Amino acid sequence: MSDALTGSKIKAVLIAGPTASGKSALALALAEASRGTVINTDSMQVYRDLRIITARPTPDEETRVPHRLYGYCDAAVNCSAGAWIAEAANVLREAQSQQRLPIFTGGSGLYFKALTRGLSAVPPIPQNIRDGVRARLERDGVEALHAELARRDPDSAGKLKVRDRSRIARALEVIEATGRSLGDWHRDGLPPLLRPEEALAVFLNPDRGELYERIDARFSRMIEAGALDEVSALAARKLDPLLPAMKAHGVPALMHHLRGEMSLDEAIDIGRADTRHYAKRQFTWFRHQLPEFEWVAPDKAAAWLSHALSLSPDALEHATVS
Repeated sequence: MSDALTGSKIKAVLIAGPTASGKSALALALAEASRGTVINTDSMQVYRDLRIITARPTPDEETRVPHRLYGYCDAAVNCSAGAWIAEAANVLREAQSQQRLPIFTGGSGLYFKALTRGLSAVPPIPQNIRDGVRARLERDGVEALHAELARRDPDSAGKLKVRDRSRIARALEVIEATGRSLGDWHRDGLPPLLRPEEALAVFLNPDRGELYERIDARFSRMIEAGALDEVSALAARKLDPLLPAMKAHGVPALMHHLRGEMSLDEAIDIGRADTRHYAKRQFTWFRHQLPEFEWVAPDKAAAWLSHALSLSPDALEHATVS
């Protein structure tokens, strides 16, 4: 950790922002300048099957400073926020014991909220219950399961759209496994890993038009880099379509293309549009759920962090948006 941070009350830096806003480049530059460890805070970059389509840091970047919680989960696993926060607690302790600055970076708002606000203490769901709910989902349809949820947990059902397959299935799994509703579990939460005053939190706030152009260009680069082969390998595993990795942005459309159901150009257009819509949701979520994050334009974020952490003005000069 840099001398400027020794003895500081700041125990971690949180770098959030919409997809393609330059978070990874900024985190890497900060880690190099401050003897930091970059810790993945993105729910899709945890999956080892999807390096390209989720825009994980490159192998070369990962060798420059320690990177943790990237690609550590198999796509067949549902890596929940609860599972991630347990791993994050271990990594946070590891970084602190090594006197390295923990730098959490990613775009998953729930992960950041778990860090600073805590998380509900829902226990692991037995596989047989998960399998049973999903079998009924396929057999009876999502509307039937929503109606069942409305009978058993009207509060949760009232908050969910009738076609929200994943969340309806999750709510039913929790009731069947624990006898308690999600709302009950949310009231008995796990404590946060970091208090707000212990974390320097920044949200990269790019111009929307420029961001969408970067999203479209990056998706094209992903295809050129082998994203289609990556998705083909995932499709060959024939995993449950409700698993998070199977719904990563671009994956469903590219799978439709691989099955001959649409052209590659159509799949690319859908993947780009899905990613742009996700970026819009990220802006909204952070604005309403985590107002303590400081919103900064990407081209000013390096200077802002340098000042906030008392680093030299040119310490992050190599931080670039890509």
